Formats: sequence, C-alpha cells, structure tokens
Amino acid sequence: GYDTVADYEVNPAYMGCVVGRVANRISKASFVVDGVTYQVARNFAEHHHLHGGIIGFTHRYWSGEIIQHESGQAIRFEYLSADGEEGYPGNLSIAVTYILTDGNAIRIEYEATTDKATPLNVTNHAYFNLSGHAAGTIHDHVFRIDADFATERGEEGIPTGQILSVTGTPLDLRQPTRIGERIDASEFGFDHNFVLASERRSEPVPFAEVYDPTSGRVMEASTTEPGVQLYTSGFLDTDMSKGGGDGYGRFEGFCLETQHFPDAVNKPHFPSVVLRPGETYRQITEYRFSTG
Repeated sequence: GYDTVADYEVNPAYMGCVVGRVANRISKASFVVDGVTYQVARNFAEHHHLHGGIIGFTHRYWSGEIIQHESGQAIRFEYLSADGEEGYPGNLSIAVTYILTDGNAIRIEYEATTDKATPLNVTNHAYFNLSGHAAGTIHDHVFRIDADFATERGEEGIPTGQILSVTGTPLDLRQPTRIGERIDASEFGFDHNFVLASERRSEPVPFAEVYDPTSGRVMEASTTEPGVQLYTSGFLDTDMSKGGGDGYGRFEGFCLETQHFPDAVNKPHFPSVVLRPGETYRQITEYRFSTG
C-alpha cells in the first residue's frame, strides 16, 4: 500500500481498492446487452478494457460511515455510478462493507442495484505479502487453491473461452506448492482465472490457503464468487510504497481477486455478469488470518 491519500489517488497498480464496474478484461472494449452494443474505454493493450476503465471505481470518491455489524467492527462505503459512466449503461447503486471480524478475518460484502441492465463484476485488488510489505518476493509462500479447472488464457490475457483441467499444468495448486517453483512457468508468473464453481453461491466457500514459512502467517480465503484471479504481481513496478520506501517490484505481492470470469460479458457460456432492474447483486469474500 501507500502512506498518503494522494498516492492512492494515483494508484497505478490498483492497490487495495474496489475495482469495477467490470474487473479484469473485456475484449475489444465492447459488449452487447439486450441487442445494444456498448463501447467502453480501451485502456489495456490498446484494444481492450481493464478494471472498469480510465476512471473506474478505483478512482471515485465513495461516501463512508462506521456501522454496527454482527460480525465485528465495520465501515460501509456507497457510490452511485451514473448511467453512461465509462460507457456503461444504467444508474448503478453500489455499497461495499468491510468488516474486521472477531475471528481475525477481513470480510467484504458487496451489494448493488441498477435501473438498466448492465454488466457488473467487482472485486477487491489488495496485494498481500505475508512476510510484510517490504520483505521482498513471495517466492517462498506456499499456495493451495482448490480448483480443478481454469479458463484458458489467450493473447493479452483475454480468455479463449475454453475451460481446461489444471491437471499436469503449472496451474495445478491443489496440493501445497511453493509458488516460486511455478512463477517461472510464464514470463510474468500467474495472472490466471481459476474456476471455483459454475455460479455464485449464497454463502462463502473456502477455496485457498497461503502459508508463509518465514513469518508463520497463514491466510485462508473464502468467497461466494465462481472464480478467482491469482495475480503474482509480475507486472508490478511502482515507485510509491509504505514507510517512505522506494516502491514495489515484480513478485513482491499476490492478489486473490474473487470475481466472475474475465470477458464473461462476451462469453455466453461463462456465468453471466449482467445485473438487471429488480435484481440485487450480492458478493461476500473473506480473508482469514492465523499463525501456523
């Protein structure tokens, strides 16, 4: 993370923020909803849309208030995304509640409604390093992700549409694996979507555990979402960091971005990300911490 609000206002690495309306990629920066074609910002690889656009949820001001929550101390943020913002249809009302639970977890609850059909696929883009923010790379972290399948990654990170078994591939993290043994499988490490379910669940289900042998810290992750993007920060290169440091580099953190699949709005066989009037979007993701 960063030391100042000013740094978060710049935040080129999407550090610690809510990402939307649509996290991850939209191919060709366009999509069709109910027969209408919508064009959104081409802010990734010249042709595609990434993380909600040029001024997505990451760089918007949200109203916030401390609230009472049965699980622990909480703060709720709300935002109204106007019809046409970043090219998306519909006035979208969204709320995100962060709870520091009595069970040593960070629980994130999302809720949203719209007055016009719109794609919505939000996530949290926190970077973690269980050894500490200035401890170097995550190569010694041991990962386990309960996923039998992943969406095939095509050029520029756009899914081909195929859902493939992880068996016999570097993506097979079903058994505890030192991530440094797998990061070198591609030039930029992991930036892949793992398939957790065929649709959103009503209650969060455990899907991952990360252990750091240096500190002894363990992080367990649960979600209601059908997918998670494991990003091992292969593109991270920022000159801003906590404690007056000189920035963060490649592989110094990891993200577990719980979400629907990338480019789902253009892949009809992927779980749908279209939210319609009268429906309420809900998502819960939880990161629980302990010592091993």
